[in-house]
Amino acid sequence: MIAELDHLKRRLLESARVMERVAEEQAETILQVGELISEAVLGGKCLYFFGNGGSAADCQHLAAEFVGRFVLEKRALSAIALTTDTSALTAIANDYGYEHVFERQVEALVREGDIAIGISTSGGSANVVLGLQAARKLGAIAVAMTGGKPGKCGEVAEKVISVPSEVTARVQEAHITIGHLFCEMVDDRWQSRASRSGGGS
Repeated sequence: MIAELDHLKRRLLESARVMERVAEEQAETILQVGELISEAVLGGKCLYFFGNGGSAADCQHLAAEFVGRFVLEKRALSAIALTTDTSALTAIANDYGYEHVFERQVEALVREGDIAIGISTSGGSANVVLGLQAARKLGAIAVAMTGGKPGKCGEVAEKVISVPSEVTARVQEAHITIGHLFCEMVDDRWQSRASRSGGGS
């Protein structure tokens, strides 16, 4: 029991240390991306999230925070996880190959001024890379959220948030925290605008 407790504490402290490094190394970029997201969604543009596995779950989680609400009651904001349409995913994978499942959806849906956020803990997921490339071609802002090695995702994105860890679980924990910070920044910006205008927007 003591050994198990010690192991648990080590993992919790490991996660905390990763978050400390994120705060030291990535806070400025997180702020920049949060400002871009706030300006986009409050201006009527759409967020598109895509990734694989646990990152796909993060995409759905974060999109739901915008369409529903994070904390403040406000109008619904446009956000879509490109990981949820099983017919599109399986058709594209079957007809074109799995590496194109996000690229084709981006080509169909994303417009200039939107924001595409590709999440890849390895930084090398081929379908995320192609999705980010397609977004840039369409005039959208391409953001990569990766682990300690941004890889090809980091090369093709305009903004890169790289969590300084090689442990997938620690990276994913940081990604969802960063996503919540984006939501909080949007809430803050909305509240500030509402206060100036005397009502919601």
